[in-house]
Amino acid sequence: MAVAHRGAISFGLVHIPVGLYTATQDNDIHFNQLCKEDGSRVRYKKVCGNCGKEISTNDIIKGFEYEKGKYVTMTDEDFEKAKSEKDRTIHILHFTDLKSIRPIYFDKTYHAIPESGGDKAFELLRTAMLQEEKVAIAKTVIGTKEKLLALIPTSAGMLIETLFFADEIRQAPKESAKLELKENELQMAKALIGTMVQDFEPEKYHDEYQTKLWEIINQKIQGKEIVTPREERPDNVIDIMEALQKSLEQAGGAKKARKARTKKAI
Repeated sequence: MAVAHRGAISFGLVHIPVGLYTATQDNDIHFNQLCKEDGSRVRYKKVCGNCGKEISTNDIIKGFEYEKGKYVTMTDEDFEKAKSEKDRTIHILHFTDLKSIRPIYFDKTYHAIPESGGDKAFELLRTAMLQEEKVAIAKTVIGTKEKLLALIPTSAGMLIETLFFADEIRQAPKESAKLELKENELQMAKALIGTMVQDFEPEKYHDEYQTKLWEIINQKIQGKEIVTPREERPDNVIDIMEALQKSLEQAGGAKKARKARTKKAI
């Protein structure tokens, strides 16, 4: 796996060289755009706006329009010159509780791996943070953008999560109505939640829609007719208490079945 970014975690006067490796991958099925008339591939060409000549990626440079039609160009070297040593390091600003970071701020996850000479200091920081149950808030520059980061210790290592800045977060178009709730409705909703509590085991969950897409793609390759199974739609239930009661009954039955399977396995 190729390193996505190299830097050093700055912790007081301690510098820990690390490499960041992308922690997630894209498993989506990707489709090409085709011409509806003859099925040929639709292609997008990069063309010079002045001479109309098609150009390659190597012939493209970055430019900032400071006046209409006037640009100042920037090279990779220019971007590097803007970085100070502080920008190149993952500079820890402070420590906090993970729960204090709202989920909406999380962007992309990396594995932080210590590089040569950084193992002892890395393990010291990871263990101390883990035992204190704290995460670190830090900043660095990745590529041409400054990033706000959360360093999250785990039992296996360290995750680094890029965070959105506050001005990048959009507010909800409106707040949900805070209606008055009946106590018996609330208690029944809590009871339903209680019947559905179990540990999060990520290996249990799979992209079922993607599996169905692959089935359809393979059927179309083989020239088979695509048949969509009919599914019954749930009735619109107006009575919340009735809906909760039915849900509790279903959840109770499912819980008994799970317990029976567990006993059988033992």
